[in-house]
This record gives sequence, C-alpha cells and structure tokens, in this order.
Amino acid sequence: MASLYLCRKSTAMQIQPNVHFDDTQVAFSYKSDKDLKKANFIFSVVNNPWISTIATGLAKVSLALRLPVKSLIKYTVFEHFCGGENIDQSERTIKALSRFHVGTILDFSAEGAHTEEGFDRTTDEILKTIEKANGNPDIPFTVFKSTGLVSIDLLTKVQAKEPLSDLEQEAVQHFHDRVEKICIKAHSYNVPVMIDAEDSWIQNPIDELAYEMMKKFNQERAIVFNTYQMYRKDMLDNLRNAFHNAAMHNYFLGVKMVRGAYMEKEAERAEKMSYPNPIHPNKQATDDSFNKGLAFCIDNKQRVSLMCGSHNEYSNQFLTVLMQKHSMNPNDPRVWFAQLLGMSDNISFNLAKAGYNVVKYVPYGPLELVMPYLIRRAAENTSVAGQSSRELTMIRKELSRRKNGKK
Repeated sequence: MASLYLCRKSTAMQIQPNVHFDDTQVAFSYKSDKDLKKANFIFSVVNNPWISTIATGLAKVSLALRLPVKSLIKYTVFEHFCGGENIDQSERTIKALSRFHVGTILDFSAEGAHTEEGFDRTTDEILKTIEKANGNPDIPFTVFKSTGLVSIDLLTKVQAKEPLSDLEQEAVQHFHDRVEKICIKAHSYNVPVMIDAEDSWIQNPIDELAYEMMKKFNQERAIVFNTYQMYRKDMLDNLRNAFHNAAMHNYFLGVKMVRGAYMEKEAERAEKMSYPNPIHPNKQATDDSFNKGLAFCIDNKQRVSLMCGSHNEYSNQFLTVLMQKHSMNPNDPRVWFAQLLGMSDNISFNLAKAGYNVVKYVPYGPLELVMPYLIRRAAENTSVAGQSSRELTMIRKELSRRKNGKK
C-alpha cells in the first residue's frame, strides 16, 4: 500500500505512511523456528473449514469425556493463543513481547461462571491483573467482560425493562459493586481498564455503568474505557454521543474500538425475534464506520484516548496516517494499537518497531475453561475472509526466509 487518502470537506490529502506490514522478519522476531512451525500447523488446520470443524468438535468431545488430549491441546492452540493457565505462567509471554516493545493486556478468559460466588471469584482474578499491572510498564492496560461478573439473563431483563424480583435487584447491585471495585483499584493504581463489549441486547446497561464509572474516575485522564463495536449500524452515533456526554460532564472518554465479535448471533436473534438486524449489511459499511470512528477520535484527541483493536491492515495504517496528519508522535500516550496474541503479528511488531504504542491481548485461564475462547478463535480464523490465509502466507514466507538464510 503506497499511500492513503484523507478526505475532509471535499479536500483530498495524500500522505505517505511511515509503517508497512509486510516485513516478516520483524513480524515473527519473537518466535523461534519451533514456534513458527507450530503456528504453520495451527493455521493450516484452521484454514480448512472442514478440518477445523472436525478438530474443534473432537476437542470438545474429548475434554468432556476426559480423554487424554489436554497435553496435545495445550502444546498447540493453547500455547499459541494463550499466555498460560494463570498469571504467573503468563510471565514468559509478557517478557517475550516486552523485548520487542509490545505490551501485554492480561485477559482472564475462563468462561462458565453462573453463580454469585463464581462472579466474585472472577472479580478477584481481574483485581489480580490490576495488581500485576501496577507499576509494570509491560502491562499498560487491563480488561474485563461484564458477563464474567453478572448473569446474561439478568442483563437481558434489565435492558428489556422487565420487572425484577428482589433477588434480581440485589444481583444487579452486586454487579454494580463489582465493576466499581475494579474501577476503584484501577484508578488508585493509575492502570487503565477496558470494559469489553457484549451482545446488543445486553449492551445498554453495560454502557450506562461504563459512563457512570467514567464520570467518577476519568477526571484527570482516561482510566475507564468502553468498547464500541463498529459493525453495529448505530455505533458511530453512539460514539459521538458518548463524546458529547463526556464534554458536557467534563471527563475524558476512553474508547476501545473494534469491528465486532457476535455477527452470526446478532443476525440469528434478529431474524428469530423479527426485529431489524443491528449489524451493517456488508463489510465495506463496517470498514467505513470503523475508519470514520478513528478519524472522529483523533479529531477530538484533546478529550479522547483511543485503543484501536483491529486486525485490519488498512485501518491500522490509516490511523498512523491520521496521527501523522495531526502532527502526533507515534508514541502519543492517547493512542494505542491492539491485536490478539497469536494473530496479526505482522501488524503488531512492525507498528512497535516504528515506535507506536502496541499491546497484545494475552488470554489466560485453566485450559478447560478457556476452550470456548479457543474455539471462537478457530471459528474466527476460518470464517473471516482471508484471515487464516493471510496468517499462513506470512508464516510460510518467514519459514522460507529462515530456511534460505536470508537477512
């Protein structure tokens, strides 16, 4: 990609980007030959939808039947996409990334909590990630999913404004208290915390709570970040409204911007319940929404801090050009780039080498409880057009370069 165009008020401005994503030596600099061969095997599997479906199905059944497959899963997909089964085991990954100026976001990805006791245990684990990040430049952000702290069914009822029992009202208050406890610790340690996005039918109460926390804790800088899934038709307006609300109440807006993670679920539920699909009709509309969101954040950088969570090469390069246009340094503390561990290393490490602020999401947790996350990663790489093929092409290019001894 030789150049990008920025259009404002019918004026086209061409700027030469200062970072490219095709240097595989940089992209896989933190991987040994053994790690790279393992990655080649994994993406060869997920690049074939038929084989990928069978493999993930067998893994689920084998674990359910307690067959001896844990070591195989742990050695392959778990080690590729996860830091470890706990925070201590993730230290090796944290250090490996930091050597190349890539930070870590510890993401407790164990799923399956359905009780108040389980939600409390998840809260305690998230607090541990904040404690680990305290004063540690290798871990500049933390994150949590609201559905790890409260029942999805309860959030559904809250958004639908259905009557709640006394017990349910108490559970809503517990959810509020857990989130506030996390944000209090994040603020006291000066560690930004991101609240992940969820399904559209439970997102409203999460948004409301996120903005309540921002009003309390984002007075000096953006500590609490909300997540905006730009594949939703209403999300660009939601982002603009969030900014105006922040300006009105004089706090900083923390924005984590992603394309979205629940497209199939959203479409199926909309059809089943006979309401309009909230997702953009095609990829181009989503891309346009995402890139307009980036431009809006940079235009309002005095009040907005941005985490660009994207595996899209164009959007990442577009953001570097926006920063260049606004005379921002690559390491401006208000702008970060994020990708998942084990994916899009060509984006992460080339951005980091060029001096941009980059982090990797590093999921961790007991293998059995992280399996839903791993299965989603396999499905995502299989279903997203070109994702696994791109990864595989880059990996094989680097393997060939190393085999031929090229510098």
